[in-house]
Amino acid sequence: MKKRFKMLGMLIALGVLAACGKEADDGSAVEVLPLEVDLTVTEQAEVGETVKMEALVTYGNEKVSDADKVVYEVWEEGKKDDSVMIDSVNEKDGTYTAETSFEHDGLFHIQVHVDAKNLHTMPVKQVTIGEGAHAESEHAAGDEHGHDHGHADGFALHFVKPEHATVGEETELMTHLQIDGQPLEKAEVRYEVSSDVLGEKHLWIDAAETEAGEYVAVHPFEEAGTYTVKIHVKNAEGLHEHEEFTIEVK
Repeated sequence: MKKRFKMLGMLIALGVLAACGKEADDGSAVEVLPLEVDLTVTEQAEVGETVKMEALVTYGNEKVSDADKVVYEVWEEGKKDDSVMIDSVNEKDGTYTAETSFEHDGLFHIQVHVDAKNLHTMPVKQVTIGEGAHAESEHAAGDEHGHDHGHADGFALHFVKPEHATVGEETELMTHLQIDGQPLEKAEVRYEVSSDVLGEKHLWIDAAETEAGEYVAVHPFEEAGTYTVKIHVKNAEGLHEHEEFTIEVK
């Protein structure tokens, strides 16, 4: 009798091992490795001088030469709403490069947006052009619409500005958040929407976290015009950030 129970136990154990092996073969228990991006930029340059940008993308120990998207976003301090997107060149060795130049002195930000292996990351670096901060402050003094502000260390926010916002149709408002290069999860994200067409009324729209660090809300704009979208971010650790953008509804 003992031998029968012993044999039965061995058969059950073998069955469990076989099942586990099948799950692994089917890819149902896949280890998710971190998507790392080493962003290198020319940190100081003169007006008109070429600023080089390079992102080395790795997944675990593997260099990623087939990223879904690598795009550089460049903006002047205080003017993120006027940022410019620059496509990268895939060097086929895990690096993605681009170049730009600047027309006046100031402090600028370069952020690379990387989508690969079903993950998203967006490190950012600063570039000083010419006299840098001193000249930048003079430009900012004449700009009453500066939207950027000093963020907490390691915090990064990217608003996916709607390309075609149409009256009466649901418009997606999407924001990616990171802290220290990793998705910022379980944050409270609200969109504050205002416009001349709304008068003194401000709309508050709660966003839902659809993926790690990705916060989405949908809103049907009822009138055409220029709208200001202020993104408010809070979390349980005391983080409180906000950033402002404008969108056109036609």
